[in-house]
Amino acid sequence: MDVTHDGIETVFAEFAGRFGLSRPAGQCFAAIWRSASAPCADDLVDQVGISRSNVSTALKELRLWGLVSVLRAPGDRKEYFSAPSDPWQILATLLAERARRDIAPARDRLAALGDDPRAVDLAAMLGAVGEWMEGLGHLDPATLRAEIAGEDEATGAGGEKKKKKKKKKG
Repeated sequence: MDVTHDGIETVFAEFAGRFGLSRPAGQCFAAIWRSASAPCADDLVDQVGISRSNVSTALKELRLWGLVSVLRAPGDRKEYFSAPSDPWQILATLLAERARRDIAPARDRLAALGDDPRAVDLAAMLGAVGEWMEGLGHLDPATLRAEIAGEDEATGAGGEKKKKKKKKKG
């Protein structure tokens, strides 16, 4: 599948819903992420082809999720938006936010049903999953990548064991 600049916005828009974001947020995020310079909201209206109000709502959503940051140029009243360039940083943010927004409330609702042992067990499981997701979300991108790939300090990027250097006697 050949993904062009227009195509990546479509892909991000479709995937946005799977990660808990709106379609316009996915479109705007794609435009910001692939942009050479930080776009303003008016630029996003032109690039994405959605209304100014949809862009504003999407940008608010992306800021609340921690996926974009606001930049200001001296002497310019416009806000410009940037996104992390590292996909692993984006994944970390999405994991932490999903744990906070979806897993934690479900866990709390189930835990409130304390008289049902199945609900308590399910709440405990969701608690463990939420803590794991949140923990992954707080890792730096390189550590997250290694964790997902199943690497540890003794393995290399390809998963093979690193050879230890022997000290020369001298």
